[in-house]
Amino acid sequence: MLNVFTLANGRLFQEEIESLQALADLHPVWVDLESPSAEEKDWVRERFGVSIPSDIVDEDIEESARFYEEDNGELHIRSDFLIDAGDASRGAAAEPARNVRVAFILFRNVLFTVHDEDLPVFRLLRLRARRTPALIQDAKDVLLKLYDADAEYSADALESIYDKLEEVSARVLKDEVNDTVAAEALAAIAREEDLNGRIRRNMMDTRRALSFMMRSRLLSAEQFEEARQILRDIDSLDSHTAFLFDKINFLMDTIVGFININQNKVIKIFSVVGVAMLPPTLIASIYGMNFRFMPELDWAAGYPLALALMVASVAAPFIFFRRKGWLR
Repeated sequence: MLNVFTLANGRLFQEEIESLQALADLHPVWVDLESPSAEEKDWVRERFGVSIPSDIVDEDIEESARFYEEDNGELHIRSDFLIDAGDASRGAAAEPARNVRVAFILFRNVLFTVHDEDLPVFRLLRLRARRTPALIQDAKDVLLKLYDADAEYSADALESIYDKLEEVSARVLKDEVNDTVAAEALAAIAREEDLNGRIRRNMMDTRRALSFMMRSRLLSAEQFEEARQILRDIDSLDSHTAFLFDKINFLMDTIVGFININQNKVIKIFSVVGVAMLPPTLIASIYGMNFRFMPELDWAAGYPLALALMVASVAAPFIFFRRKGWLR
């Protein structure tokens, strides 16, 4: 899908593109390619002289080599953007939270973005840029606003983690934690821990991209200050992610502790039963020996007396354990 945006009075306007000629008549500030076809890539190459990368992820590229400038003036940046599993626009059958790689190319005051999925951050910026006048002045503003929206989206995701962890805390600390409740709580905590880690990685990637832009000296004084403000916002989010990691570890330790307590209760029951059965087993073993002279074998009351002794030997430990409170 080829989305082309022109700039008028600081607002973005999306243009309908159905042919190469329609694209040639426009002077866009932002060209967004979502899962582009080969034909759309050819249109962009012929109109702007920019080669769209075939592999956005490109695992062979080192992390430090994802930010560079070509000899012809093309500025290349590859960044990860977050998609939260709780994004309402993705429907009930949403996929797990993940980071999606986006390729940015800044060339001749036009920003080209290439990605394989629709991103909530991009939708947010398009909505704001249509409604807010003087929000965007050039292509570099579009790039900065995308990173700003990304930081805000990550902050919203962190707030959702707070809320979900509070729900887990209420269940764990108030209700009786059985194995079913513990399993559900551990699964919920694992999902939030994964999302928190993805947010932290996303912020680290955004920080590196902004630092590269600031070092490239392409930003105006106002844009440079905006980039610094975004970096300050990212620093504040880092402290929140660190706090959430601590809270997640606390909840994990608490739930594992409850699981161990439940397991100890089961083991305690087996231990009590085992100890209680030792005396009657000993009595049965003694009278099961085949010695020739055992006076008790000739008693008329020997058999009921042995049974009574076995019952008493079982009851006595249970009474003792109950008074000690070990059977609760």
